[in-house]
Amino acid sequence: MKTFQKPLSKEEESLCIQALQAEDAGRKSEAKRLLIERNLRLVAHIAKKYSSEEELEDLISIGTIGLIKAVETFDPQKNSRLAAYAARCIDNELLMMLRSKKKTSREVSLYEPIGTDREGNEINLLDVMEQKQPDIVEEMEKQRLNQKLYELMENVLSLREKEVLYLRYGLPGGTELTQKEVGKRLGISRSYVSRIEKRALLRLRDAAWG
Repeated sequence: MKTFQKPLSKEEESLCIQALQAEDAGRKSEAKRLLIERNLRLVAHIAKKYSSEEELEDLISIGTIGLIKAVETFDPQKNSRLAAYAARCIDNELLMMLRSKKKTSREVSLYEPIGTDREGNEINLLDVMEQKQPDIVEEMEKQRLNQKLYELMENVLSLREKEVLYLRYGLPGGTELTQKEVGKRLGISRSYVSRIEKRALLRLRDAAWG
């Protein structure tokens, strides 16, 4: 795989983002080119997560489309870091491509002849399939989001906040409890559980989109 250029420094990136707002078409074009070229390493890093599904070079090409969209729509007033915003756009572009390709492939294969019955009638996979096949892409995305959630909880929340969320939402793979049941388990009031839960969810949201 080709070697990508090093990312821009914080100062260089800031100047490029400012240039995107300039009226000078030449400055805007050059700033856009730099922001895309210097973030291709990020595209490759994200694409590797899905390399078992497709050829890596193809994934990088699709991911680059997401990067271009990120550069074109990035708003420094709403997002503090281009890399974090771009990562979401790249991920979304790759997942949309994989879902679309998987859907098309499944539609074709379900009606592909796989043999004949005793009477000589042609049968296909749809005729013999007894249960819904697992959605591999959605499962991968679910696992990725779960991992991100646990990492955020470990890095952002206090011990008590984690205890409350684990019990309230049955994490991981447990039984969800009501606020009253959580309060009884931890020896605190239901209203205090409610305050802790709301605070913890707000902190997770801010950390995820900060």
